[in-house]
Amino acid sequence: MRQIGFDYEKYVLVQSENIRKRIDRFGGKLYLEFGGKLFDDFHASRVLPGFRPDSKIRMLMQMKEEAEIILVISADDIERNKRRGDLGITYDLDTLRLIDAFRDCGLYVPSVVITRFQGQKAANAFSQKLERLGLRVYRHYEIPGYPSDTELILSEEGFGKNDYIPTERSLVVVTAPGPGSGKMATCLSQIWHEHKHGVRAGYAKFETFPIWDLPLRHPVNLAYEAATADLSDVNMIDPFHLETYGVMAVNYNRDVEIFPVLNETLRSIWGESPYHSPTDMGVNLIGSCIKDDDICRRAAHQEIIRRYYAARCAARQGLSDGKEARKLEMLMRRSDIHTASRPVIAAALERAADDEEPAVALELPDGRIITGGTSDLLGSSAACLLNALKALAGIEKEVQLISRAVIEPIQHLKVDHMHNRNPRLHTDETLIALTICAATDEKAALAVDQLDKLKGCEAHATVIPARVDETMFQKLGINLTCEPVYQNRKLYHN
Repeated sequence: MRQIGFDYEKYVLVQSENIRKRIDRFGGKLYLEFGGKLFDDFHASRVLPGFRPDSKIRMLMQMKEEAEIILVISADDIERNKRRGDLGITYDLDTLRLIDAFRDCGLYVPSVVITRFQGQKAANAFSQKLERLGLRVYRHYEIPGYPSDTELILSEEGFGKNDYIPTERSLVVVTAPGPGSGKMATCLSQIWHEHKHGVRAGYAKFETFPIWDLPLRHPVNLAYEAATADLSDVNMIDPFHLETYGVMAVNYNRDVEIFPVLNETLRSIWGESPYHSPTDMGVNLIGSCIKDDDICRRAAHQEIIRRYYAARCAARQGLSDGKEARKLEMLMRRSDIHTASRPVIAAALERAADDEEPAVALELPDGRIITGGTSDLLGSSAACLLNALKALAGIEKEVQLISRAVIEPIQHLKVDHMHNRNPRLHTDETLIALTICAATDEKAALAVDQLDKLKGCEAHATVIPARVDETMFQKLGINLTCEPVYQNRKLYHN
């Protein structure tokens, strides 16, 4: 069973209580800038075992009668068809996905704000689509000199040009499909407009990482640095917090750099600012919910190694220039983190060396390591997956769960009718075949029943896997890394 280092139940309770306290502090209205992912926060669930990918949304559901959500999307991102790296969908489509997901949870989503609007054709089309779907759409504009020219920003030519967004509830969560969408500017614009309407509204930030009350070099905070290596984010001690309170608190460079300007903006609107540091602005209590520090440290080390291999593969695939991988390598050296602490790497490489073919290794929840090699019937990912299910079900390794008589007609379909050059079954094809066999074979049915036990397992491949295999491992919740090499020397890989 996977070790648990984080108290999910405590988190849902104390986090919602802390947000309510911040609402009360500002007299009953709070704009909460929500960084990171409200749904599908798999990074947090990997480095804090016990944290659930939807923990933050569950926390908000404790306050759903008090909360409404504003989704923010940049017109530039719509125009460029910017995509989420994890889901592969454009930001405008993700906006629709998020609205559906929020509403499925019973959360109120009345408004979408298109920021940096300059009449972009695609943004106009998306705006019209949202309005046809019954959503209120507002436009915010590019402000010259933002965020440093406070005088212009806090004028009719600055925030005054933006649409005012009428809100109904005490907690207004401002979130977006991804970073750089304009969440903070939207919050500040609303606070300025609320002030003009005679309403005192507060502002706060919810950022999961870095965790302010963990040490700067704590592996969980280093894992955040690894996750944002492509953004050049750097964890640092909050100098404003240290000067004011004499307490070491961890923040990151962008928040520390923007704080003087942000605080001056709040001071200009309110007459005074309640905040003395960027850490003051945060409402995050996630650090207080860690119940086993050693488990979280080990999990964070694994995440850093995974990020390192992902960056190396991205460089090999031509998706990055290699700087991210070099930064992660330096981070690992400084933190004395070694790939040897990921046992599946050595196991996969050893199996590949013995077979002289690509291999995959997977570590089961009980610590056993299962490998799979390449054969004429199955690819190494499919073989490893099948072997892991056998091991979990207590089925002898020699048992054939899917006979050659079942596999060969699938290969015939792939090669002779669909003109696929690779006859070997991928993971998705293997699972479909296994499920069909389970209708008449008790052992195959038993193997299928083990699939949920693979969630959270670690795996390593000796070559960059096919996209379908990578996606299937992700769907099963298996944390896969791979060597930055291809199985063949072709120029096109898909």
